[in-house]
Amino acid sequence: MKKYDNIVPVDFWNPDPTVIARAAALIRAGELVAFPTETVYGLGGNALDGEAVKKIYAAKGRPSDNPLILHFPGPEAAETAAYVDDRARGLMERFWPGPLTLVLPARDCVSKEARGGLATVGCRMPDYPAALAFFAACGVPVAGPSANRSGRPSPTNARTVAEDIGSAAAMILDAGECRVGVESTVLDVSGAVPVLLRPGGVAMEELREFLGEVALPVGVNELKRSPGTRYRHYAPVVEVRVWEPGAAFDWPEKFTYMGVALPERTPARRIHFDSFEAYAHGLFTALRELEKDGLPIVAQWPPLGGIGRALRDRISRAAGLL
Repeated sequence: MKKYDNIVPVDFWNPDPTVIARAAALIRAGELVAFPTETVYGLGGNALDGEAVKKIYAAKGRPSDNPLILHFPGPEAAETAAYVDDRARGLMERFWPGPLTLVLPARDCVSKEARGGLATVGCRMPDYPAALAFFAACGVPVAGPSANRSGRPSPTNARTVAEDIGSAAAMILDAGECRVGVESTVLDVSGAVPVLLRPGGVAMEELREFLGEVALPVGVNELKRSPGTRYRHYAPVVEVRVWEPGAAFDWPEKFTYMGVALPERTPARRIHFDSFEAYAHGLFTALRELEKDGLPIVAQWPPLGGIGRALRDRISRAAGLL
């Protein structure tokens, strides 16, 4: 097994302050550091430094008009980069730390590169003690998309980051497997009515219970304010087909399978999950594992409620349906 010299283990709860200080110094020097969160691993750079942010786009092969999410150790730090109103503060109090990104009007200090040229910026506080210690030590907003090549399934462990990004990250902080496994929910609160731009770890039902009205996006002008919504994402190198139990389906002659229900035909290999939460947690790893067989992947279509909305989004994008 290949050894990656830029992977540095850190404890989930109590990361070594010396390691954290080294990682933070790299960020302030304009270098990139990959870091763990509860959702997926991120590829971090100083959001105030346009040249550092350009390195993120280059490392990922990411379109420069695809904005990045900024990461903070707490709500107060987010106010240094965005204009935060009472509604946004209420959402932070309810859902932070956690897998919710809030799109807010950006302050001028945030580089136009991190904003994808927009007047808004996504802000998040992950529920991951090692990451929060890292952000606090950096002392600047950390721009951090998923730490994979653009279009590939997102990484949920440090080795996958290294395989995709290699030495583009000066350091990869390794705190083990991510807990949620799909990216954060992105909620645009820059306008009068909150808009769910990307489903993720916080369900639509939770947001509507807290806020009341939450709209879905209409057109590309709204979607451009969120990463992961306008280009093909999460795709393995083989075809992905979507199967809904009980519905008519064109089964491939040979295929691999992932899902909660047992398929109607026998696959060459299957990855079976005990629940849709487990399906979400293991989705990206399963896509990367099954693609090695070189066969079409049949993915079970989940129900819409709860984490199912985020699963539908990621599977649809992996299959090229969005």
